[in-house]
Amino acid sequence: MSSAAAEAYITPEAYIALERKAMVKSEYIHGEILAMSGASLAHTLITLDIATELNIQLRGSACKVITNDMRVRTGPQGSYFYPDVVVFCGAPQFEDNVFDTLLNPTLVVEVLSPSTEAYDRGEKFAHYQKLTSLQEYVLVAQDRIQVDHYRLTETQWVRQTFHASEDVLLLNSIECKLPLQDIYTRVTL
Repeated sequence: MSSAAAEAYITPEAYIALERKAMVKSEYIHGEILAMSGASLAHTLITLDIATELNIQLRGSACKVITNDMRVRTGPQGSYFYPDVVVFCGAPQFEDNVFDTLLNPTLVVEVLSPSTEAYDRGEKFAHYQKLTSLQEYVLVAQDRIQVDHYRLTETQWVRQTFHASEDVLLLNSIECKLPLQDIYTRVTL
């Protein structure tokens, strides 16, 4: 590691300390803090509609829905992300007694932005795969009807892609159904 890289490296502990005081959210990967930009109207509506649908279906169950204000840590050496929608089942596990960093999501949903799509599909997904609790990962396009559903089957992730508003996404890990028409109901494409 060069001296410039060593100086730029930020420990996970330093990131958490900074993040807890910050006015805006940032993600953290490999010792680097990544600023998050604001979301478009379509992104916000899709996120809210997915969270609402899941929350209604999961009422009274052991699973809970949370949105992008809850940070998720992906491993002991720590990369930290703010997924758009997260579902955890059973007792939540947290990094510490501040209770703002979840360790055990069952489902993660990311609504894609043009500037982050490749990252969400690639490097970020690779980090999410380190979560032993994660069973499903969903990527939702905001500029077209397209939902990519990744489901862990024993040791490999299997992808299924949906393109029609009549399609229904089955989330087996949490026993929920998400009709694509409900995901995109308030978005003009």
